[in-house]
Amino acid sequence: MVDEPTEIFDDMYLGLRAGAAGRKQRRGEPLSAEEQEAIGRWQRLAPWRKAVAIGGFAVGTFGLGFAAGGLIFGRWRPRRAR
Repeated sequence: MVDEPTEIFDDMYLGLRAGAAGRKQRRGEPLSAEEQEAIGRWQRLAPWRKAVAIGGFAVGTFGLGFAAGGLIFGRWRPRRAR
């Protein structure tokens, strides 16, 4: 069965929410019911779905950084005809 594209984005968003809640938990701050649910859902998520979500986030972040770096550090001067 092939996952719908929206599920991957949902998993990435869930991972971000769970990561933020985990950071908050490590600092000893109380968690809201939403944050506790996000951590629980992330822990119950299949390992392969976690890997796809983390990999998709990493590839997307790298792609944005690569594109921004090309725009900032790339050559925007037209080449001179010789």
